[in-house]
Formats: sequence, C-alpha cells, structure tokens
Amino acid sequence: MYDTFQVRVHPAKSGSCWVTVAGELDVMSAPGVRDTLRVAIADYRSVVVDCSGVTFCDCSGLSALLAAVRAAQANGIELRLRAVPHSLARLLRLTHTGSAFTIEQPDVR
Repeated sequence: MYDTFQVRVHPAKSGSCWVTVAGELDVMSAPGVRDTLRVAIADYRSVVVDCSGVTFCDCSGLSALLAAVRAAQANGIELRLRAVPHSLARLLRLTHTGSAFTIEQPDVR
C-alpha cells in the first residue's frame, strides 16, 4: 500500500549514509526514491540502500535503482544494496541487471 511506503536517509560515519526503503517500490513511489538517492549521492561518498523492507518492486522501482547506481558510478560514489529480499533478487536476475549492483547481505548476529 502506497501510504505506508517510506524512504529515509540516515547519516553514518564520515562521508557515508544508509538509505532505508520500505514498502512497495513501484510507479507511485519510484520518483521519491529516485530523488532521495540523487540527493544522497550528491551529499555522501558511500551510500548503502537497505532493501530489507521492500515488499514489492516493479520496473519503475528497478529503473530508479539503476539510475542511482549509474549516477553513483559516474561520480565515483560507492552505492551498495543491502538485504535484498527474494522478490527483488529475482527481478534483478530475470532482467539481467543484478551485476550492475554491489549487493551485500545483512550481518547475522
């Protein structure tokens, strides 16, 4: 449901941040994600996008993530996806776009 979608930037150690994305990453929410990631890439040297709360991702959401990774690479910024849920991992695999991203798994404690 769109009204529960959230994207937030959390500054971390010097020059880096976490961006948490939660809810459905779709045609309605993708512009906000695109804008938030654009700002994060402009403000930080390292950006980790925590996808653990993503419940759905369509082609618009994937496009926003791809635009972010391209912008990051063009500007020498490190952008990583973290805690990618199965449904998003499947979309990346089916679209052959997974190799565009550095994907890390969450810490297991």
